[in-house]
Amino acid sequence: MTLNLVLVEPAGARNLGSVARLCANFGVAELRLVAPRCDPLGAEARQMAVHAQAVLETAPQFADLAAALADCGRVVAATGRLEGAPLPLHGPAAALDWLGAGEAPAAEAPGDEAAGGGEGAPGPLPLALVFGREDRGLSNDELLMAGRLLRLDAGSAYDSLNLSHAVAVVLHEWHQRRGQTVAPLGSAAAGAGAMVAGAFPDPAARAALEAALGDAEALLLEVGFLLPHTARARMAKLRALLQRAQPDSGEVALLRGMVAQLRWAARHPCPPGAPL
Repeated sequence: MTLNLVLVEPAGARNLGSVARLCANFGVAELRLVAPRCDPLGAEARQMAVHAQAVLETAPQFADLAAALADCGRVVAATGRLEGAPLPLHGPAAALDWLGAGEAPAAEAPGDEAAGGGEGAPGPLPLALVFGREDRGLSNDELLMAGRLLRLDAGSAYDSLNLSHAVAVVLHEWHQRRGQTVAPLGSAAAGAGAMVAGAFPDPAARAALEAALGDAEALLLEVGFLLPHTARARMAKLRALLQRAQPDSGEVALLRGMVAQLRWAARHPCPPGAPL
């Protein structure tokens, strides 16, 4: 399973260097940076990375979180919120079991390249762990790009964890859990704490789901179901619904086909008296 760690607008160079070192410690495939607010190659980041400076040097940068997650399937985002999160909150065990316990996707249907296929039989989509800004975390729009929200418990007197410390706790838990035997769904071991193979069908690539949501929003604006001043709030509810469902690539393709047909029908109404 290929795990990417995504940092959104990291501001502390020392935190960033520490996270790079953690990526090397725990075998993370790639560190991805969304609009960093510090120099990833500066002296402070390099000092904290120690022998993991190559992680900083090869870390790709993206303009926004959607671009950083476009090729990923399962996404878990960390949040410190207790209230107001747009999706249910999970502890590390439940969130990471979901992240690592899918089936390898079957070959995509011909022409379904947007769902993460492309030419040939694709392998499993990359996984992603997302951490937000040190000062304010992730926005609701960003949290809605995840299939699961992960929250770490801390003491009530001061429950805000340092970014690199939170990453360390989560990656340690991931490392521990991925070393456990993967139990088949329905076996006696399932539910005992190990990752459960086949428990959750693999979701479509983020880019495919975002394209489907874009198609749906355009159609719903066109037919008047959405209004420009309320579209964002209502689309957030639709996005939350789909994120709870985590549709796979075939289901996303079905949704896009339905939207395309509905758009055609809206633009070609039957004349009065014509048979339906």
